[in-house]
Amino acid sequence: MLRKIRISLAVLSILAVTLLFLDFTGTVHAYLGWMAKIQFLPALLALNVGVIAALVVLTLIFGRVYCSVICPLGILQDGIAWLGRRGKKNRLKYGWSPEKKWLRYTMLGVMAVAIIAGIGSLVALLAPYSAYGRIVQSLFAPVYGWGNNALAYLAERKESYAFYRTDVWLKGLSTLIVAAVTLIVLAILAWRNGRTYCNTICPVGTVLSFFSRFAMFRPVIDKEKCKNCKLCEHRCKAACINIDGHKIDYSRCVDCFDCLDNCKFDALKYRFAWGKEIPEQVRNDTQGVRNDAQEAGAESKGTDAGRRAFLVGTALAVGSVALKAQKDKADGAMAVIGDQDDDLEEKKVDGGLAPIKEKKRPARKTPLVPPGAGSLKKFSRHCTACQLCVSVCPNGVLRPSTGLLTLMQPESSYERGYCRPECTKCSEVCPSGAIRKITREEKTAIQIGRAVWVKENCLAARGRRCDNCAQHCPAGAIQMIEMDLDGRTRKVPLVDENKCIGCGACENLCPARPYSGIYVEGYTIHNDI
Repeated sequence: MLRKIRISLAVLSILAVTLLFLDFTGTVHAYLGWMAKIQFLPALLALNVGVIAALVVLTLIFGRVYCSVICPLGILQDGIAWLGRRGKKNRLKYGWSPEKKWLRYTMLGVMAVAIIAGIGSLVALLAPYSAYGRIVQSLFAPVYGWGNNALAYLAERKESYAFYRTDVWLKGLSTLIVAAVTLIVLAILAWRNGRTYCNTICPVGTVLSFFSRFAMFRPVIDKEKCKNCKLCEHRCKAACINIDGHKIDYSRCVDCFDCLDNCKFDALKYRFAWGKEIPEQVRNDTQGVRNDAQEAGAESKGTDAGRRAFLVGTALAVGSVALKAQKDKADGAMAVIGDQDDDLEEKKVDGGLAPIKEKKRPARKTPLVPPGAGSLKKFSRHCTACQLCVSVCPNGVLRPSTGLLTLMQPESSYERGYCRPECTKCSEVCPSGAIRKITREEKTAIQIGRAVWVKENCLAARGRRCDNCAQHCPAGAIQMIEMDLDGRTRKVPLVDENKCIGCGACENLCPARPYSGIYVEGYTIHNDI
């Protein structure tokens, strides 16, 4: 019964999180957006004390149910492991193995150092929720989009507009590669050995393991009823049951309840066991049933070790976040204007029949990050690169970064659209606090960058009548002025940097190809008008 409840809740949970990344209409987030904000690492980076406390209390009461019911990457592994057990030959293919402490604590230490140092790309690689988000956004979302477009095509044939087409395009090659490699590695590990990733690499699993050792409710082996058949041990995908010693490593148990369903002698019970049986780490030298004196001594030693690990792990997690918060002071220097390619091809306007080259991204010296980020340093320290803001951006502005230290973290670029002042989608869905929630009024007063005029690319500077940038600037920051160029008077754009908010309307709507005659250079620290 418990296993069926766990599976039902897990299916609902992973469907809800998956829909957050697949839904391009933005309607799902109004109802299910909280599912992203209860994920452990985003809540930790957002300093969401309420969520973190609730997850810790949940683990202290019921064990690591978070890993089996809430974490989408854990649920995905369970699904792959279930497929790998199909058939009589594979049904009982697992077995007990000792805990790899050196690997678990090394990965946790690497994550802590990455958070403190602000190495966003490393944090993104190790974050389980973010890994799942990248898999869905990079691999599943395009398939979902093509399916939607196929339905839209069929609906149009029937003169129905129940569906509408959406653009499906490659937002980041490096992110796609990382997502594909992550899925392949996880699939191999889960297919062969179940929860290997969760109990060796995942830093969230390691942190929760400090608390799950002392869970009030947990599976307990009744030595009197146990016949040493090892059915439970061979079904434990966490490899944490050692029937020879009648012990369970509760730091690795994810409360999947598979062992309870497979015990034919009713020797396993999920019951209140706090204070009745002290959790003990399974050791390599466990052989048979020890006498009462030896067992009592080992339990006492295991308890001391567990307490030390608990205190060290808790201090490490809290300390890394505290140090990160102290280091969130951004540098104040503005970036130098980037050089532009001199290659210029004007937009052809002969009735729409001539080919039009797509815009190319300008060489920005300072990247653009969404309004609400505050600064580049703060953004890189908090963002886990889950791609949720990328998936919900309705204007095609956000895409994953290719920079080494900010790999896969979102940045703005205006080849496909511009950041409309009335849109605050990214700030509404960010679960880690990298983009604080802002109102439309606040957004219109936030300067994320400044427009820079490039004479060599500007059509007006070449004698063409063009004032697109001035006409479409929502902030009124661009005016056309007369300027003497090469002995001729031309009307060219002049940017008022005190008014410009860096929305990119001028860059996006500039008819020059492949590079715009005006582009936006980012600010390291966002300003308020």
